[in-house]
Amino acid sequence: MYTLYYAPGTASLVVHWLLIEIGARHELRKLDLALREHKRPEYLALNPAGRVPTLLIHGEPMTEAAAMVMHLADAHPNFGLAPAAGTVERAKYYQWIVFLANTLQPAFRNWYYPAEAAGPDNADATRTRAAEAIEAAWEQVEAHLARRGPYLLGPSVSAADFLLTMLMRWSRNLPRPATDWPQLAALAERMKARPGFAVLYEREGLTEWA
Repeated sequence: MYTLYYAPGTASLVVHWLLIEIGARHELRKLDLALREHKRPEYLALNPAGRVPTLLIHGEPMTEAAAMVMHLADAHPNFGLAPAAGTVERAKYYQWIVFLANTLQPAFRNWYYPAEAAGPDNADATRTRAAEAIEAAWEQVEAHLARRGPYLLGPSVSAADFLLTMLMRWSRNLPRPATDWPQLAALAERMKARPGFAVLYEREGLTEWA
């Protein structure tokens, strides 16, 4: 049994989506970020960083969305969302998960919270640099998909594509959204066509980028 602490459209989105895809029994606990519910002592006891999401696995808290993505794919192997352990394909899967979590996700945080990274006086420069880093990452992924696509691991979808899609959604209001790149746009359309995506949007009350 899983319990997901989430806020609509945040990093919890990919975890929520995968829970739907694999049909796992779960309950949702929505956090109101405007009310800073993610900074309350009872939540900090689960997630000391005070960030979303937190996933309870049989009552044990897990943090870091990318780690949750990998765990869910491994815990439910019948859905084929991760290659077999020890294979070259598995190594490439790790590579893309880490790239998305270590390169793209921090750049998005700098874009949306520029003062957090370098102080209010440097917010504009931080946001400019973040946009450049995000666009450079899209260029890298686009070139890979053109050579080895249509998904990150080739012909089959993996959990890494769900994480990528969430990050593409985050770019929708940037100067150049991910969908400016044709391979990325095509991947986004394939992922959004999955039935679980419509369920996810209905549950989280999302309408943009549908």
